[in-house]
Amino acid sequence: MQLEVIGIGGAGCRIADAIHTAESTAQPFLCDTFAFDTDTLSLEALESIPDEHRHRYGAEIENGLNGNLQRGETIGEEHVDELSRQLDEGTPSAADAFLVAVGLGGATGGGAAPALVANLQTLYDVPVYVLATLPADRERLPDGDPSVPSDDTRPTGADADGATRPMAAQNAVRTLSRLDGLANAIFCFDTEPWLRTGEDLVDGRDRLNREIATHMGAFFSSTAQTADGAPNAESVVDANDVARILGDETALVSLGYGAQQVDTDDSGPLFGLDLGIGPFSSSDDVETSAAVSAVETAVGKAIQGKLTLECDRTAVDRALLIVGGPPAWLNQTAVADGRRRLESVTESTETLGGDAPRPGGDEVFALAVVAGIEPVARIEALREAGAPRASGER
Repeated sequence: MQLEVIGIGGAGCRIADAIHTAESTAQPFLCDTFAFDTDTLSLEALESIPDEHRHRYGAEIENGLNGNLQRGETIGEEHVDELSRQLDEGTPSAADAFLVAVGLGGATGGGAAPALVANLQTLYDVPVYVLATLPADRERLPDGDPSVPSDDTRPTGADADGATRPMAAQNAVRTLSRLDGLANAIFCFDTEPWLRTGEDLVDGRDRLNREIATHMGAFFSSTAQTADGAPNAESVVDANDVARILGDETALVSLGYGAQQVDTDDSGPLFGLDLGIGPFSSSDDVETSAAVSAVETAVGKAIQGKLTLECDRTAVDRALLIVGGPPAWLNQTAVADGRRRLESVTESTETLGGDAPRPGGDEVFALAVVAGIEPVARIEALREAGAPRASGER
């Protein structure tokens, strides 16, 4: 499965950049990566997206949008055709799906994402998914809030780095509402629980973006076509499986990830060729008990560990488990048991599983994908926080 990734707005562009940086060379899954923003400096600060795939729009914006989502929506609608044409710099027709990355608390990305998703649905006959980050509680404290130090000198405004954003919750809820019925599915990453104690968003941003890239990379690289000469998966997860699990009714999707280090011979196949004598040629290279233990540990972390958006694991509509790593460590009985474990925990009506051989790696990983997870307490809390308050109410 080949993916076209588009970051829009400051947060979305940084996430797209992290995915582009982390893409596996062994299992490449990106057609192209694009970054669209109204801020030239933010675009210039990206690390790996090619310059020709970075595009500034909205020259009429002089001092940012200051959290004005309605203005962001207007700007997005006015420039959506321009943004869509920029994709012709790449190979969008080769994509099996689009992924639009956006930070929901802001006005730039949140304003433009719905219009862009709708336009992509019109132009291309493939799914359009959204990767959305929910705003952290600590970034949406209003100016003058007693929990913000009196000597706090962070800049204000919706898209300023480190800024408090009083409208973040309201913007997030409105953008999610506008995306409903447009995106095929929405991958959610809840920023707040992934921040460490005392860590602000700017300090933790790069680390969190790497976490997002790891989760998304494990998913989409596992659906990519196997390179010539690489071992084939016993149970392949393809674009049809992805569409089946994610659906096409804007389901909210959460991911769980776990990894377990394993001992391997890092010399790899001789001259890149599998001659049947190397460490990745047969399951006989690894003791069965060790392989089963590694798979079980990774699967346990993925299912029971922290999700990108916490939800009731017993109220999941559909689920998918992917187990990857050095082929000799992918014990198929343990992989199948892992899928049944996910099915039991989630009580999902439909559960699929697959494996993803990664010759040369030194860890077994598991990715749990759960879709159709509403209601979600975190989303409800944002709705409550973003609801207009009566006069005099605090």
